[in-house]
Amino acid sequence: MRTSNLNGKSPCLAVNTDLHPIIEAAAEGTLPDWATVSSARRAHMVRVSELVGAWADALDLSRSDRLRWRAVGYLHDALREVSPDQLRPEVPPRYRSLPGPLLHGPAVAERLRGLCVHDSELLAAVTYHTTGHESLGAMARALYAADFLEPGRTFSPEWRAGLRDRMPTELDHVTREIVAARISHVVDRGIDLLPDTVAFWNVLAAEG
Repeated sequence: MRTSNLNGKSPCLAVNTDLHPIIEAAAEGTLPDWATVSSARRAHMVRVSELVGAWADALDLSRSDRLRWRAVGYLHDALREVSPDQLRPEVPPRYRSLPGPLLHGPAVAERLRGLCVHDSELLAAVTYHTTGHESLGAMARALYAADFLEPGRTFSPEWRAGLRDRMPTELDHVTREIVAARISHVVDRGIDLLPDTVAFWNVLAAEG
């Protein structure tokens, strides 16, 4: 049976397995052939995937969800090193005004849709891993946090290690602290806050 692709391009074949083969492959570190990844970028992706994978294990998630969490750790930066000028025409109109370094998330999600990946939670996690979004659930929040907390990053190591130690049992609180720190950094630099980031903060703050 064929189903329509979400991006209106070629029709998709329905996938009868629990997980799309691209997601299963990514969970093991095998990226789509269009991924553009240097050795340093891949090392970052490995660390992110290991973090979210460990958190998924600690939360005793299903096998399927553990694979999805590991996969999103790899997929989120699959196009980070592609020129923004190349990515901008690929993304839906609402994302085209984003700063160049933030385009890779929506671009990866759009390419996955084109390959018939219809996992809305995973696609949202990839799309908004740099900006946040008011709709993000546990997987996406974990990716947002892991991208910031992975041990290869060298700034504020003691503070970030302390946040990692509180994961995943304090996922929402840790995510809120990260968003607050990132907003403060943007404000200190005199840069406009993105609406999605503000909305994400408002949701986290309301949750207490």
